[in-house]
Amino acid sequence: MPRYALKLEFCGTGLVGWQRQPDGLSVQQIVEDSAVPLNAGEAPLATAAGRTDAGVHAEAMVVDLLLAAELPAERVREAINARTVPHAVVALAAARVAEDFSARFACTGRAYRYRILNRPARPALEAGRLWHVKRRLDAAAMHDAAQMLLGRHDFSAFRAASCQAKSPLRTLDRLDVSRLGQEIVITTEARSFLHHQVRNLVGTLVEVGAGKRPVTWPRQVLDGRDRAKAGQTAPPDGLVFTAARYDPEPDWT
Repeated sequence: MPRYALKLEFCGTGLVGWQRQPDGLSVQQIVEDSAVPLNAGEAPLATAAGRTDAGVHAEAMVVDLLLAAELPAERVREAINARTVPHAVVALAAARVAEDFSARFACTGRAYRYRILNRPARPALEAGRLWHVKRRLDAAAMHDAAQMLLGRHDFSAFRAASCQAKSPLRTLDRLDVSRLGQEIVITTEARSFLHHQVRNLVGTLVEVGAGKRPVTWPRQVLDGRDRAKAGQTAPPDGLVFTAARYDPEPDWT
């Protein structure tokens, strides 16, 4: 049976996240259900590079699935897209991959972007796609604080209580903060992240940007390893999964 990889774009608003849940519609369910005609009438198991939470979006989430049908990757992509309607889940590309390929375990790096609308007026056109913070934020101070968190550390202070990772040790390769007009954009990259790590980092950096905490505070929180001492968990709305990296990269079509 051939295995295929899909590169997905999706809007997480109104969905329960990537993983199937007893109640509510998930991205995984939409993808698996759309692949039923390609798998002899049965839903295949789809595995993703990252398990996004409810309300989190993706520009390029990679998933893999084993199918009964032997088809060109382009036809798999089009067949999936024909059946994901009317949901905001689209396969941007597809590739035939090795039978033992795993979108999750073969991934060598993951990237996220978080957007904050930093103005008095709430969003209209992009409601559900960013976090609205009225108070003026100092992006430069947030960036300086973020640079103190790079490298390999125990990120217990920034993991969810429900996190199932065996170890809190992670290597943060990038955490940049910049202002683009009325938006604060936070870009981060690592091989892997803990549950809620990015959103907890954002919520902590916002405390610095709002002038409530000094630039050195997030590093103190990191070293203290106490989640209760960190900032709030930022809303899922502003978080987008932007990249999953592989070596070699699938031959996308």
